[in-house]
Amino acid sequence: MKKPGNPSRIIAAAIVLFFLGSIALVALAEPPEQIVKITARKFEYNPNEIKLKKGVPVVLELSSSDRLHGFSCPEFGIRTDIVPGIVNMVRFVPDKAGTFLFHCDIFCGTGHEDMTGKFLVEE
Repeated sequence: MKKPGNPSRIIAAAIVLFFLGSIALVALAEPPEQIVKITARKFEYNPNEIKLKKGVPVVLELSSSDRLHGFSCPEFGIRTDIVPGIVNMVRFVPDKAGTFLFHCDIFCGTGHEDMTGKFLVEE
């Protein structure tokens, strides 16, 4: 008749496997999302300069305090309307470092052309 294995060794092996599996899962997990709240109002975004990290997922929470505006950042394929009373969420992952402009693409008055901002994406 075969003797059962040493329970201490079995428990130790199970603990090691558990921790190795946990480490592997953490290594594969995506970094936590960065949430950025942006308010659009007559001729400006607040904030209009946003620092991001390359590869870190971003959720933009866009709202308008006055009227319909647009939000466009062609370099990251972002385009959405910002409707008053609704928080519009846009998710993206910056895949390159640098400075990338965004702007309002729905005419909102005589200062519309100045309604811009930028993403500063670091490595």
